[in-house]
Amino acid sequence: MAKNKIIIGSRGSKLAIHYAEKAKKAILDNCNNLNDNSISIKIIKTSGDIHHSKNLSEIGGKGLFSKQIEEELLNEKIDIAVHALKDLPSDETKDLETKVFLKRNDPRDVFISINYKSIIDLKPNSIIGTSSFRRAAQLNILRKDLNINLIRGNVDTRIRKLEQKNFDAIVLSFAGIKTLGLEKKISQIFSIEEMLPCAGQGVIALQIRKNDTDIIKFVKKVNDPETFNCATAERAMLKTIGGDCNTAVASLATINKNLLILRSELFSVDGKQKYVSKVLGKLSEAEKIGIKAGNELISKAGKTYKK
Repeated sequence: MAKNKIIIGSRGSKLAIHYAEKAKKAILDNCNNLNDNSISIKIIKTSGDIHHSKNLSEIGGKGLFSKQIEEELLNEKIDIAVHALKDLPSDETKDLETKVFLKRNDPRDVFISINYKSIIDLKPNSIIGTSSFRRAAQLNILRKDLNINLIRGNVDTRIRKLEQKNFDAIVLSFAGIKTLGLEKKISQIFSIEEMLPCAGQGVIALQIRKNDTDIIKFVKKVNDPETFNCATAERAMLKTIGGDCNTAVASLATINKNLLILRSELFSVDGKQKYVSKVLGKLSEAEKIGIKAGNELISKAGKTYKK
């Protein structure tokens, strides 16, 4: 533990800071020997926060949101890294582990527009903004007559671009909008059937050094078992297919009694083909379920989903 004080590392956006504060509160609520002064939050600027004009795939991929934070963790300048799980690459960084997850927020996507109540109401050739290949493919299924354009930046930046009439609508995660108290901005909440979320969406992950036994003792108390099993399955699927920011892939695990149900979708590079998988199994087999789902998708898609 750094200097007798736990230091949490976080990106500097409003949303990221909310997530870090939520992680801090969870640790304090579950560790009676700690108080507010025992934990501080350190803001770390990442490359993903700087470059907003290009697709992530053009400038280094998902790791742009985590690399600098992980370096601070490896160098023991922070003790816990807090991430939106969907922003983490599926391959774990050496000497680090991500096995602690707070209770999942709502994983669904939302449609936000100034003039339209739903995606159905958009006029043909309307411009809808997203930075996700997965959302772009799903939007094309819902409406083939829309123009889907790149939009990046934090939530406030994207909403400002919408209000400046650069876009007719944008699609964001419900979890982020809800955390920031912006529910009134929402025009439509997509059902899971309309738009299956990406792996890890709505999950706050706590990353630590593998050998840091002091910190492990604290963070394991805040791990939500249901979220852990679902995230494990989704991430195993993603790793199996070699999914990255170029991959249009969706995955959501849910639990019904003692049964874990993993639904996944994989799209061809051109977005014209959708491959679907649904795998069920015991909670104790979460990783195996994810691997099985990944292999099913590969057998159906072949090489069509990779550039």
